Order: sequence, then C-alpha cells, then structure tokens
Amino acid sequence: MTTPPAERLQAADDFAPGELETLQRLAVRSHEVIVQHQQPGGAYPASPTFSAYTGYAWFRDGAFTAEGISRCGDVASADAFHDWCAGVLAARRDHVTDLVRRAATGERPPLEDMLPTRYTYAGQPGSDAWWDFQTDGYGTWLWSVVTHAERHGLGLARWWAGIEVAVDYLAAFWDLPCYDWWEEHVEHRHVSTLGAISGGLRAVERTGLLDAARSRTAGEVVADIARLVSTDGTSGGHLTKWLGTDAVDGSLPSCVVPFGLAAPGSDLATRTLQAVAADLDVDGGVHRFRADVFYGGGQWLLLSALLGWNLAVAGDRAGALRHLRWIAARATATGELPEQVEDHLLHPEHRQEWLDRWGPVATPLLWSHGMYLILADELGLLDRLDLPTT
Repeated sequence: MTTPPAERLQAADDFAPGELETLQRLAVRSHEVIVQHQQPGGAYPASPTFSAYTGYAWFRDGAFTAEGISRCGDVASADAFHDWCAGVLAARRDHVTDLVRRAATGERPPLEDMLPTRYTYAGQPGSDAWWDFQTDGYGTWLWSVVTHAERHGLGLARWWAGIEVAVDYLAAFWDLPCYDWWEEHVEHRHVSTLGAISGGLRAVERTGLLDAARSRTAGEVVADIARLVSTDGTSGGHLTKWLGTDAVDGSLPSCVVPFGLAAPGSDLATRTLQAVAADLDVDGGVHRFRADVFYGGGQWLLLSALLGWNLAVAGDRAGALRHLRWIAARATATGELPEQVEDHLLHPEHRQEWLDRWGPVATPLLWSHGMYLILADELGLLDRLDLPTT
C-alpha cells in the first residue's frame, strides 16, 4: 500500500526555504548509513554499536529496512538482505518440518526449540539469552520480499525455498502466544504480530506461486486471524495491543499499512490510527505503549514514521509531514537516527537503570533510517533524488 502518485507530488508551499533539501539530505544519509553497515552476507545489523544488539540482525527490523532501501531503487542491497533471510530459513527446513510434525501430534514444542527472532550475521542463533520466540518477523519478511520483487519486476525463485519454510512455520504456530515487537509479554497473543503474519501470508498468496496445499492453509490462517481479531482484538472500535485488552500500542498502525488486517480507510483503521495518536503521539513523536519503562519510555522514531506512513496513505499529507519533520529534527550532527529520544519520557525514573545496563540508546538504529526512507518516499521526497546504489 502506497500513496497515490498524484498525492506524492511536492508542493512548494509544503516546505520552508531550504527545508526540502535538508530532508532529502537526511534521506541520502539514511541510505548511506544502511549500506555502510550492511554485512557481506547481506544482513542488516540492528545497530552496529549498541551493546545489546551488536553482532545481530532481526528479520523484522531488516525487512522494514529493506523496504526503505528497495524504495530507493537499491535493488542489489535489498536483494542481498533477502538472500540472507532465505538462506537462514532454508538451512532450517528440516528443523521446521520436525516442529510442524510434532505440533500435528498434539505436542507443543518448548520455546527454546522454536526459531529465534535474531541471528548472528553468519545466520546462526545467538549464544546469549534473549526473548527469542517471536513470529511477526517471519510474516514481515514475507511481505517485504514479495513487495520488493513486485516493485522491481523480479521473480521469487531465488528466495522460494526460504519463503516455503516461513509459510509452513507460520501456518503451524501463528496462534501461539509469543513475545511482541518489543520482546515483551510472551503470555499474550499480540494483534500487531497477528497482523504481520496475515500480511505476509496474503502477500505470498497473491503471487499465485504457492502449491495448492500451502495456498489453502495460508488462506485458512488469514481468515482465522481476521475472525479472531474481530472478536477479541478490538475495543471501542479500534485494534488493541493484545487480545482481551483495551490498550493500544505504537506498532498497531502496521495492521493498517502495510499489512492490511484493517482495510485502509475503514472505520476500524481510522479509529485505530486515532486511538494510537491520542494515546501515544506527543508533538509528532510516538511512544511504544503507556507502560513502557525501557530507557524511561521515550519516543521512537520508527513508530513516528509508521504513523506518518499511514497518514500519508490516508491522504493526510500535513500530518505525515509533521512526523517526518519530527524525525529529522532528532538526527545527530552526523545524520544518524537513534532508536528513541528522551524528549518526553513516560517513566523517567527508569531511564538510568537502562543506561547503567546497556549504555546510551542505540544510535544509529538502521530500522529508524529505513522507516525514514519509507515515509520520505510516501511524501515524494525520493522521486527526484539521485541516490547511489550498491
């Protein structure tokens, strides 16, 4: 889902003198940061210097980052990331087949047997403990690789072995409680996770390339998710953070754009965006959720871009620009975008404990740069920009 071309055109009065050039320079820098840190094997590091992330890549973070890179026209860089993901999954074909077989007999495999959420750059599970069972990343990757292939007229054959593994894994385990986008609350079923799974499976289905059995199963899962969310994942006319609550989360706009669990423009989509904005948007910066204590609960640049992306698609150009400007104003002097900022902390008393534990906030966060590129593209800022490609 993208903004119609006519609405992407840049209006001169949208920008103060010199502002457009400043925003575009940050897009150029964002592309540069991402490709500078991309690993030889294709992985996008979550953050190259942050103590808890160093040496690791996430499917979720990387899939959104690859979407930003794909929109820049850097086909080679995005291809390399998708090569890495497909290789990681294809190497686990036998493991996933065994997990699916065990589940079919009524066994519920322990969390430590499930696929991890993050991998080393070499495509291996990490050796240190992490909150690892998260399914949304595999759905997000399916959406990302299909979208990239469609945008650039590519076939999917080079990634198909990994795609089939992801489809089989999600079809078997989509309904299990797992950690959310933030590595929290493993006891719940999270609506944003269900949205990512649905969006990924629908993306692969529309290619028409799945065999009959996988296509049928994928369609059933998509329908089951829609029914489940409509009964247990909504409150007050909007989507909720997890099943059975009325709280919202900054990741919920993804259920509208790009994943389409709530159809863009529908009452459910509109009320979801309104609820997230009312509860979590402060001056253009978006919090994760009200109870967030991580680094004091700051505002996340990637979530501001996600909400802005949705506003752009909904036709609210001014609202989308508000978020783009807010993000750009948080870039460091060297043009790096952090994970979050402390401008408006929800729980400032908790900030120091995380500084003591892991050091300063992750900077740069490649996911922040990828989301900036997506929002900039939705607003037409990449249309006439000559970005270098790898």
